[in-house]
Amino acid sequence: MRLHRVIRIASVLLALAPWAAATSEAQTADPRIADLVRSGKLRVGLFLPQYGKGTDGLKTSVWVETARAYAARVGVPLVVVEHATPPEAVGCLKAGACDLLFLPLDARATGAGDFSNPIFQFDYTLMVPAGSAIAKVADADRPGVRIAAVRNHASTNEFVRKAKQAELVYGETPAQTFALLRDGKADALASARPDLLLLLPSLAGARILPDRYGAMLNRMVVPRGKTDWRAYANDFVEEAKASGAVQQFIERGGSRGVDVAPVGDPG
Repeated sequence: MRLHRVIRIASVLLALAPWAAATSEAQTADPRIADLVRSGKLRVGLFLPQYGKGTDGLKTSVWVETARAYAARVGVPLVVVEHATPPEAVGCLKAGACDLLFLPLDARATGAGDFSNPIFQFDYTLMVPAGSAIAKVADADRPGVRIAAVRNHASTNEFVRKAKQAELVYGETPAQTFALLRDGKADALASARPDLLLLLPSLAGARILPDRYGAMLNRMVVPRGKTDWRAYANDFVEEAKASGAVQQFIERGGSRGVDVAPVGDPG
């Protein structure tokens, strides 16, 4: 079994070798990113839970792994700029203190950034505590049901558009929002499936619903007007999806519930 695993790993590395070689050659030769190369670093704004902290420092994720690969392609060191919330990360991009974010195509960064094609995707759904009668998302949209959600998160904005009767109770961060469910101040927690999978072990008997109320297509976002940067990022996205590199970013990052986005841009 161990030999088969070594052969499988070797096969994957061989499959990715042409993409890695092209990445190395493209590092400084492309004039579209000449100014980024001259800056000497790639500043990527990540917000919780796109990054995390382990005992040995920065904890990896699909976002961290993708940022590392992109910095390597550009040919500069990666600098992760940590934020507690998406609005803080968008503010970093607007202020010129970040070069790149990961966001869905929505109003939060409109006017502040230009978006690549989607690179990966995941569902929005609900987590409910032990003993909950809520079995599907539709069961939660009833009078008197309190749904905990992160203020101004994409998953929250999508739920608000679709919910008709449930009451939304907000936290500013994922930790604050989870505390609302844990402490009995909410009947369900709305978020992205990968985030809920990380939280699930912290609440005994909790369940994540099998259906969804929406999905996020995550994109790379560069500062508004940086059309050359956007074109370069888009080439990276499509090449990484086609080569299998994005799947490797997901696996190395340990990001459960995340899938490779379709080729191109479904809109």
